[in-house]
Amino acid sequence: MRKSLLIVAHAPSDNTRALLDAVHTGAVEAGGGVQVTCLSPFDSDPDAVLAANAVILGTTENLGYMSGALKDFFDRIYYPCLEETQGLPYALFVRAGHDGTGTCRAIQSITTGLRWRAVQEPLVCRGAFDRRFIEDCRDLGAGMAAGLEAGIF
Repeated sequence: MRKSLLIVAHAPSDNTRALLDAVHTGAVEAGGGVQVTCLSPFDSDPDAVLAANAVILGTTENLGYMSGALKDFFDRIYYPCLEETQGLPYALFVRAGHDGTGTCRAIQSITTGLRWRAVQEPLVCRGAFDRRFIEDCRDLGAGMAAGLEAGIF
């Protein structure tokens, strides 16, 4: 059975869209046997999460917190997915103008409640936009897809 990787990310600017595109490209290129679905937080729903074998979350840092779009996603999927997705592997990337600490802490709190399993430390793209963020995001997508395809998580 083909495994499914869901990418749910808020990308409101050209720079954040480039990061999301890099995550998606890395996942598609590395995970030949993995179905990769990329949705905005507003377009994702509990069924999409329930169908996934792993999730990559992406958000901007907004006033030291996750984007309202990602918070809305969590509000809508939390209870329908609570009992059904325990242990779901996930990774996180954050585009942070500052340090991203509050954003990561808030998402960790929610994913801990869902009993999801972080498979790597959050990728926080801090400060002024740097082209290396794109490579880091591509590596994140590739690592998640390859790990999922290999059965590592």
